[in-house]
Amino acid sequence: MTQPTTTIFRPQRIALVLAGLVAAGAVGAAILRGDEVNTASGNAAMAASTSLPASASIDDLEKAAKDTPKDSAAWQRLGLAYFEAARFAEAANAYGKATELAPGTAVLWSALGEARVMASDRDPMPPQAVSAFEKAIAIDPKDPRSRYFMAVKRDLSGDHQGAVDDWLALLKDSPADAPWRADLVRTIEQVGKIHQIDVADKLAAANSKAASSAPAGASLPAAARGIPGPSAQDLANASRIAPGEQRNMAEGMVSRLEQRLESDPSNIDGWIMLMRSRRTLDQPEKAQKALTDAIAANPGKADYLRQQAGMLGIREK
Repeated sequence: MTQPTTTIFRPQRIALVLAGLVAAGAVGAAILRGDEVNTASGNAAMAASTSLPASASIDDLEKAAKDTPKDSAAWQRLGLAYFEAARFAEAANAYGKATELAPGTAVLWSALGEARVMASDRDPMPPQAVSAFEKAIAIDPKDPRSRYFMAVKRDLSGDHQGAVDDWLALLKDSPADAPWRADLVRTIEQVGKIHQIDVADKLAAANSKAASSAPAGASLPAAARGIPGPSAQDLANASRIAPGEQRNMAEGMVSRLEQRLESDPSNIDGWIMLMRSRRTLDQPEKAQKALTDAIAANPGKADYLRQQAGMLGIREK
């Protein structure tokens, strides 16, 4: 039975807000930028690109996928657009098409797994998502998104120590300037505290061994430059706490993002994430205000911001 989104705030809505905030928009925005389609992985499917501009609408991307049904990049871009618009089932279908065309590309499998997680109404880690993450890791054992979510799976199953160990290993492998490091550290600390696991020494060791020989953007594929998942405890708790508390949790994180943008208004990805989060929280006026504020702070990016907002169903007043 379908219920109004203003009264029911299902776990996946919190997951969407948390997921995007953890990555600060790095994943979605990176793939959409035409100059970042070519990735460090060297995979032909990831290096391929449609002739459409980065500002293409969902309608344009749907047409491109229809016109070039054997182009995995077209399906990937469509999947990303659907995901950014919170159309997760459609995103999963598009990424599924991409994996059929480029089955050896890990980042496509991990994107498919993430979309399946977000599309699930009841199971925080559906088997189909796990299967996609496992395929990604089989292709590329270093794929950060899949490693993160597989650790989430371990935590949800009760193997808290195993999950923490996996996140610590991911932290150790992450570049020193990786945009997800602070959030990953916080996840490890939170889960460790809840389950009385001492993580201080291991965190210090992992941080001291952080790979710093190259910028984060140069060492990972564009689609994997952020860990787009919520913490394991967020996923586990979201289905148990009252709707009002769920909303408070999400709104608190969005408010902190808003505060960060006040001190760093040139962060385009942050503004897009704020708009997306406000829309997900069913706050259309605040989403419109975020667009207005973003354009005011970045007039040179006005067209791009309007296009991104349009994909989310947000229009200027």
